[in-house]
Amino acid sequence: MKSKKIKYFLIIIGTLILISLFITIMEISISTGKVAIVNIKGIIVDSRLSIDEIKQYRKDPSIKAIVLRVESPGGAVVPAQEIYEEIKRTIKFKPVVVSMGSVAASGGYYISCPATKIVANPGTLTGSIGVLIEIPNIKGLLDKVGVKTEVVKSGKYKDITSPFKSLQNEEKEILQKLTDDIHEQFIKAVSEGRKIPIEQVRKIADGRVFTGLKAKELGLVDEIGDLDHAIKIAAQLAKIKGEPEIVMRKSTILRELLNGDIELLIKRFLPYIQVYYLYSPILQKN
Repeated sequence: MKSKKIKYFLIIIGTLILISLFITIMEISISTGKVAIVNIKGIIVDSRLSIDEIKQYRKDPSIKAIVLRVESPGGAVVPAQEIYEEIKRTIKFKPVVVSMGSVAASGGYYISCPATKIVANPGTLTGSIGVLIEIPNIKGLLDKVGVKTEVVKSGKYKDITSPFKSLQNEEKEILQKLTDDIHEQFIKAVSEGRKIPIEQVRKIADGRVFTGLKAKELGLVDEIGDLDHAIKIAAQLAKIKGEPEIVMRKSTILRELLNGDIELLIKRFLPYIQVYYLYSPILQKN
């Protein structure tokens, strides 16, 4: 009697195991796959958080494609270049599709260039392939209040970007050469990322902005569409069947503080002298 009970018990356990295995196999076979969305918003002053997020999704086998949602007028040169390189590395493993929001200009366009596909809205402001150096000059204000600065320096041009003096012609020439060098790096990045002849890029690399429609005509973007359209393209490139599961990390000030990003927060709220890939409508009007 006991042997029969044990036998029935084992049959029941075996049946449950087989059912469990069958369900698992079915879930795997009908799995739609995941598409991760990485948001890059505002002025780009640091690359670490964005790069860490892209790396995480690149190494995760359940993530089949990445959509980079760019809503940025650009920012500092080096962070933009670092994100650009990270995207170049990632497209070797899985598709990266850029979805442009209202503005994806200058550095915002720079980081988009190496993506597998770029999708812009018709009215997106993009392009602005150029370089900007801003140096505040408060000498006039200090003169009015009777404040004078004394400088001790080791080289003739050590204080070239000081806000306490006006730029001399020779100093302007030095900064112009610096700007031209970084501008040429931008032009080459666009040419390589978009596979457009460098001379063709140079003709439109004068800092002007384009709508998404015009950018498509110029070959700066691939398709016109919204975020959902970009997600669909990413799913197609990753050969995901059906509706993809969306994965997205929310970025908050608290998260930045917890990650020790005090410097990043300071940079966001306190401007400082920097070389920029930046589209600034206010500056464009002056």
